[in-house]
Amino acid sequence: MRKILFAVCSCLILSSCTWVKVTSKGEGVRLVQSARAVEPCKKLGRVETKVVSKIVLNRDPEKVAGELADLARNEAALINGDTIVPVSGINEGRRSFNVYQCFPART
Repeated sequence: MRKILFAVCSCLILSSCTWVKVTSKGEGVRLVQSARAVEPCKKLGRVETKVVSKIVLNRDPEKVAGELADLARNEAALINGDTIVPVSGINEGRRSFNVYQCFPART
């Protein structure tokens, strides 16, 4: 019984942790929900992100969404994007984002 309780508690603690950290370049990328907000922007591409959405139990959907966005921000920064827009729902810990350049490139 003790082992089961320990395993359940460990899983609950692990599922509450944030595993994804935004890089310094990723901090300069904003997340917008509306495609209208990026109409004047240049589309640079698309990024696909994936995180673990279940550790014995389903993880908090808000944490999963936040981690997916953080990963997308990091990836967008690598291709000189400054704005991301989600273009899919979250499905089994996966989500797609379009990447845009809306502001003049920083040098």
